[in-house]
Amino acid sequence: MNREVVKTDSATTRIPELDFEIPAFSQKGALTTVEGLISRAISGLEQDQPTRRVNEEAIAERIDEFIVKLRELKHVASPFTLIIDDPSGNSFVENPHAPQKDDALVITHYNRTPQQEEMLGLQAEAPEKKPEEEDLRNEVLQFNTNCPECNAPAQTNMKLVQIPHFKEVIIMATSCENCGHRTNEVKSGGAVEPLGTRISLHITDPSDMTRDLLKSETCSVEIPELEFELGMAVLGGKFTTLEGMLKDIRELVTKNPFTLGDSSNPGQTEKLREFSHKLDQILEGKMKAHFIMNDPAGNSYLQNVYAPEDDPEMKVEHYKRTFDQDEELGLNDMRTEGYVTGLAPQR
Repeated sequence: MNREVVKTDSATTRIPELDFEIPAFSQKGALTTVEGLISRAISGLEQDQPTRRVNEEAIAERIDEFIVKLRELKHVASPFTLIIDDPSGNSFVENPHAPQKDDALVITHYNRTPQQEEMLGLQAEAPEKKPEEEDLRNEVLQFNTNCPECNAPAQTNMKLVQIPHFKEVIIMATSCENCGHRTNEVKSGGAVEPLGTRISLHITDPSDMTRDLLKSETCSVEIPELEFELGMAVLGGKFTTLEGMLKDIRELVTKNPFTLGDSSNPGQTEKLREFSHKLDQILEGKMKAHFIMNDPAGNSYLQNVYAPEDDPEMKVEHYKRTFDQDEELGLNDMRTEGYVTGLAPQR
């Protein structure tokens, strides 16, 4: 009963044998003893007893009976348990055997509940949220740029797209509100493939014009029937249809001022008109032709309408690049072996 006790405002005091409890913040903090703690509780109960005996006699009688039980505790008529539960962790009951262990004293530490944190006026720590990985496949990114035609401010939309039976590509589209100019460009979303790719399509039906087509910057195009060849990087990277690609080729040739301008000779003009006429026939499905895409980087694609089965009109070949092709792609100067992670280059 003489053990020193530190009880803070936030501590709850309980005696289970009597089903007795002093709630938190109902008394001020105190430095006392176990006996003093019980005496303080008795004083608190006796304080309003005269008024209760007048107004609520039955309740006053029950409290008097309870006070008698508390007085018996002071004489330790029978063993009892004193529990002090303090969420702030600042209450204390003396161990008279210190530094030895006291078998009668049990101290338990616990994590506060959010309700206890709120009661103490503390900000409850929010559980750490794992940063969500951005899924760029379902998001269109935008960045500011200038129109290549009128140089007015414009926006470019960029999106990562998965092409079925092929790979991921990055499509960038720019639309100018000032002059109405529109352009799109395709960048490969992966690395240079180990082997080059040569795709040959025999155009036999107007429905072939609807095939999806991806032409990377490193892909050249050939139409043997027209004796036409489009070199690498011309027209840039494009994701369109076969019809769209052929129309881009026609526009590139027919609107070139160096081939159809005032300085052109009549023979050359006639050849270009004939070329344009034959190209129109291919677009209309009146002329059969071969459309060949040759990409040393292996990042171009032409839709197989029979997928996953083989397309009888389309042939896909993979080949080993020549030294000159690796040179054009800048692969001959790349060092991909002999690196040691974490070591700075020696000077």
